[in-house]
Order: sequence, then structure tokens, then C-alpha cells
Amino acid sequence: MDVLWLVLGIFLMLGGIAGSVLPFLPGPPLCYVALLLQQLQSEPPYTSDFLWTWLGITIVVTVIDYFIPVYGTKKFGGTKAGMWGCMIGLVAGIWLGPVGIIIGPFIGAFIGELIGNSDSNQALRAAIGSFLGFLAGTLIKLIACFVMAYYFVEAF
Repeated sequence: MDVLWLVLGIFLMLGGIAGSVLPFLPGPPLCYVALLLQQLQSEPPYTSDFLWTWLGITIVVTVIDYFIPVYGTKKFGGTKAGMWGCMIGLVAGIWLGPVGIIIGPFIGAFIGELIGNSDSNQALRAAIGSFLGFLAGTLIKLIACFVMAYYFVEAF
């Protein structure tokens, strides 16, 4: 039965790391569930304090990820149209591979701001803010997921 938990944990961990970049997968929560599955082994590898700490980190990282792009867009003078454009650009960029995931939010925020009646300079500033917020959120999620992956691998 331990092998089943290990295999499921590996799939969840890989999905969590992918979910740190892809908007439709919840990266850190998937990695956390992978850690929880390992507790079902015949010899649980983690303490309850460890799991509670990582639950808190997972919640904080997940919540922050929703606010960082909004903060970046607002800090640089963006509007809701730019934020929506950023999200749409991210989803559209997925189909273009890694480069699309990086430039999609920027182009989406720029187009969203232009549609929202901003001038091109303001739209560019908001797009940069949205892009920086997206990158910061992605980086924080990746760090959390890779640290959880480290503990996952270390447990074996």
C-alpha cells in the first residue's frame, strides 16, 4: 500500500509544480496533499507540527498569489480591464508554450488597458505592473512547491 501512496504523491507533486505556472491547477495545495498522502504510509514521515506549518504556508502562498498581480497592476496605475486582460492573456499564452505563459499576461494586460480607454503609455505601465505581479506570484508558488518536493523526496 505504501507504493500506492508514493505513486499518487509523485503525481500530485508533479501536478503541483506544474500548477505553480499553469493557472488552472492549484500548485501549492496539490503539493501539500502529496505530503498528506505520505502520512498514510505504515511509518508516517512527518510530524503534526510540520504538517500544520506547511498547511499555513500553503494557505498564505495561495492567498497571496491572488493579490500580488492585482497589487502590481494597481501600483502601476492599472484598472480591472488590465487585470482581466492579464488573466485572459495567461490562459491564451498556455497554448503557446513557456514563452506564451511569460508574455501572455503582459500582452493581455496591455490590450485590456487599451480596451479600458487608457492611453498607450498608461496601458504599458499597467501591463508591466501586472506582469511583474504575475512573475512574483509564480516565483513564490514555485519556491513553496520545490521546498515541499524536497521534503517529499527526503522522506524516502
